[in-house]
Amino acid sequence: MSDTPKISRRLPAEWEEQSFVQLTFPHAASDWKDDLELVIPVFVEIIAQITRFEKVLLVCQDKAETEKHFKNLDKTQLDRITFAEIDSNDTWARDHGAITVFENDEEKTEKIHLDFTFNGWGNKFEAGKDNKITQNLKNKNYLKGKVEVVDFVLEGGSIESDGKGTILTTSECLLSKERNPSFSREEIEEKVKGYFGAKHILWLENGALEGDDTDAHIDTLARLCPNNTICYVAPPADKTDSHYESLKKMEEELQNLKTIDNNSYKLIPLPFAPAAYHEEDNRRLPATYANFLIINNAVLVPTYQNEKLDDLALSQIQKVFPNREIIGINCLPIIRQHGSLHCLTMQFPK
Repeated sequence: MSDTPKISRRLPAEWEEQSFVQLTFPHAASDWKDDLELVIPVFVEIIAQITRFEKVLLVCQDKAETEKHFKNLDKTQLDRITFAEIDSNDTWARDHGAITVFENDEEKTEKIHLDFTFNGWGNKFEAGKDNKITQNLKNKNYLKGKVEVVDFVLEGGSIESDGKGTILTTSECLLSKERNPSFSREEIEEKVKGYFGAKHILWLENGALEGDDTDAHIDTLARLCPNNTICYVAPPADKTDSHYESLKKMEEELQNLKTIDNNSYKLIPLPFAPAAYHEEDNRRLPATYANFLIINNAVLVPTYQNEKLDDLALSQIQKVFPNREIIGINCLPIIRQHGSLHCLTMQFPK
């Protein structure tokens, strides 16, 4: 008989209690250089709302300069922000941030921060500095606990966890040949199960938003929520819209998904967001209400200055989180760089 302790892993759900949320602040050497006046107030608002409920770890270029943007916060909120001076290419903490799992053996439970390779969503953008942020946070003692470097390309926005062994993802992203070209679908599924202690992988084969650089990150399309519920982007009412066929097929897939106990999911449709276009190249921007962030006692929801649809999205999400404050934040400036609220953040469980 072996005396080796049995070790198991679990990727907590986002709605479990959190210690802090990590963000990376925009700066003049990032892709935000032409839009800083537009986007910095959105970052400040997101951080102001988070610090009402929990702490923030803010990666920035210059602590003194960054602190000036938060002078209107009360002392309690300001004290909840830790400013970490670390260089970055960009600001998408969901994808360059560590993904935290709980590792259990027969004696203790330990938090492990998994530092996956980030290669700019399949080598689309320079990401060498972003890929080193987690290691720099650890080296400067901003991250407590073990950091495990993983030689595998994976972004936080590409997976959803229910905290009970189920992972929801998309084949377009995880099977992208610009990420892990040497692995088959079966090998990738086994790796995901191993990294996160997952027992049940749900793959979506359909669903994508125009202007999305991530190859259909799940957090732009469908989100696992408490009580076997999935919030998802409903197909547009306009059947001539280029998104209709893909999102309709995704909706049908979701209707057929089964929980680990072989039950159907309760589905909560979110309105298809209003069309937005970048004025320079007329490229459609990926507005999505599914890109919300769950924090302690609240949910921050991206809105897009369409009162009717914004209100509907907020009310649908309130149904799923009846005991949390639902807070809308105008993210029209954020989607100019083809992401939204959840993409900017990474939560760390308590």
